[in-house]
Amino acid sequence: MFLVSLLKTIGKMVVDKSPKLNYCNKVILAPMVRVGTLPTRLLALEMGADIVYSEELIDLKLVKCKRIINELLSTVDYIDPSDGTIAFRTCDLEKPFVVLQMGTSDATRALTVGQLVQNDISGLDINMGCPKEFSIKGGMGAALMAQPDKAVHILKTLVDNLRIPVTCKIRILPNLQDTVELVKKLASTGISALAIHARTRDERPQHNPHPDFIREIVKHVSIPIIANGGSRDIQKYADILKFRLDCNASSVMVARAAQLNVSIFRKEGLLPIDEVIFRYLKLSVDYDNPPHNTKYGIQSILRDLQMTPRGKKFLQCQTMQQMCEIWDLGDYCRNKELEIFRRGKVGRRKVMPDQIIDRDLDDGEIATKKPKTENKIEISVIDDIIEENISFLRCNYSSDVRLFPKSVLYTYANIQNKLPACYETEGQNKLFRSMCKFDGKLYRSTFWQKNKRQAEQAAALVCLKHIGLVAEEELIKNGSILR
Repeated sequence: MFLVSLLKTIGKMVVDKSPKLNYCNKVILAPMVRVGTLPTRLLALEMGADIVYSEELIDLKLVKCKRIINELLSTVDYIDPSDGTIAFRTCDLEKPFVVLQMGTSDATRALTVGQLVQNDISGLDINMGCPKEFSIKGGMGAALMAQPDKAVHILKTLVDNLRIPVTCKIRILPNLQDTVELVKKLASTGISALAIHARTRDERPQHNPHPDFIREIVKHVSIPIIANGGSRDIQKYADILKFRLDCNASSVMVARAAQLNVSIFRKEGLLPIDEVIFRYLKLSVDYDNPPHNTKYGIQSILRDLQMTPRGKKFLQCQTMQQMCEIWDLGDYCRNKELEIFRRGKVGRRKVMPDQIIDRDLDDGEIATKKPKTENKIEISVIDDIIEENISFLRCNYSSDVRLFPKSVLYTYANIQNKLPACYETEGQNKLFRSMCKFDGKLYRSTFWQKNKRQAEQAAALVCLKHIGLVAEEELIKNGSILR
């Protein structure tokens, strides 16, 4: 028994000697929902940030995820097996500097997630300050500040059972002494640092922060205090350091100022927003970031410029390719997406109803259930069935419905004195695919669309391509075809 105990002690000592994230004298990218994904984090590090936090990720989502080593992108992906979405993606480049922020209200569940992700991150942070209704109703975020014993239990459970540093992020309470007492309780759990947003739960960015609260708190605890909430007065790198000094904090965390221009972390000065967007887009392409998330990030940078002619053109974009064309990355995006696609990526182009990720398979393996199909159009009397993986992208068409594929095909049929096309659509699990019958042939896209109307337009597009009314080159350029 003594030998077993000794081995456990030695093992723990070895683990404790591994490099730990240091929270002193650091400039940090704050956790921001929808913003703090992998491309933003990597760009922040490139610009000079010392530590980067992920967006807040909810334990209920993470606890059911499967860890996948993505060899195509050299990333580690945490994938929700129920719908195939990526809850968290990281890579070796950021591992020494990345902190995953988690929303939780349950110590056991939080520990399960912590043990799942601790080999791929350098720190775990618990959100105890978010004032959003979703968090409060779930007993997470700022709700935990009103339940200090529960907050302490969650942090202590994590500190005692994880190999990586544990931290938390809070807001100040309306009363300074109450805030000091809360911070002392949280610090007693053994957490490695504590981030404090210098506003109360009910205050918003337009309200002045309270650096005086943080100055007082620092006097009562020995762990690093990370000051947050100064973005309204941060216009350049020197302003970050000024806010830190105003708070007398160990480190400083930047949110909105970084969201607007992540080059705020450059000691040499801000970069033009076009250069920032260019670098952000390139990273988004390299790491296959979802187009809707990339678009949100660029919108945050453009702000009022969304109303310019170029901004309005950008707002019409739905694909990564279309966004990249605006910032002269069109060829790069096309080649990169094709490279990933040809190497075997199972993405939106191959999505089928009932596609799942099987927990019992080895990492990276995908199990799919093929949908049952029922076509009311009689296939037996048709000469050919022509299929292609062509998608209908609404953003490629103006508001003039006469230019939509179905309308173009209908007009062509009238001119050629042929019967108009007819369509049969199948729908499963909120995905749709249509068959177009025209001039004795069947046309179908293998791409499953999000609604019946788009599925019919995609089938018509396959037909138009094969009768020569739409050029393949045009479809490749606008992203409807991946070759």
